[in-house]
Amino acid sequence: MENKIKYLRRSEEFDITQQELADALGVSRQTINAIEKGANTSAELMLKIANYFNKDPREIFFTPGGVSSLQNDKQSTA
Repeated sequence: MENKIKYLRRSEEFDITQQELADALGVSRQTINAIEKGANTSAELMLKIANYFNKDPREIFFTPGGVSSLQNDKQSTA
């Protein structure tokens, strides 16, 4: 799943490591690494991440490319 976690984590506003984010969320650094690389995650963890960055989850996880590709798939099956 595409997301903007790495971008947010490295932004001037936050500038934190994967380990620092993992510690704040109560997960492992490997979990953060996997999510940044596109692994699926639970809705609960998506909400924790969104709350940490003070963003709507859709701004982080549902990128325009991901939404348009889903819409294209839906239209091609109709």
